[in-house]
Amino acid sequence: MTDNMKKSDEMKAKLDDLSTRVNVAREANNPKEARGLNEASTYGVATRLVAELVAGLLVGILVGWYLDQYFDTKPWLMIIMIMLGSAAGITNVMRAAKQLMPSETRNEHDKK
Repeated sequence: MTDNMKKSDEMKAKLDDLSTRVNVAREANNPKEARGLNEASTYGVATRLVAELVAGLLVGILVGWYLDQYFDTKPWLMIIMIMLGSAAGITNVMRAAKQLMPSETRNEHDKK
């Protein structure tokens, strides 16, 4: 009986080791799922980044249009505010993308 128990324990240890190796191989072959990202969350991230950029641009356009109407300086203030709105939108996208990075990558990026 002890022989059978030893064989059973050895077999269980081998199966546990195999199971561990299979799980490691699965994670290596599918890094998106290992990080917890799925297709829906990547679309959400992309939508957020696009919204940040478009919002900055639209605010620049609207403020520029209003100031041009108020000061009668068409189209100069609108052009300036479009540039400032674009810069603000790009800055917001960079900030949002940095927040979405994994903390290890973010720390390495900050050192550069």
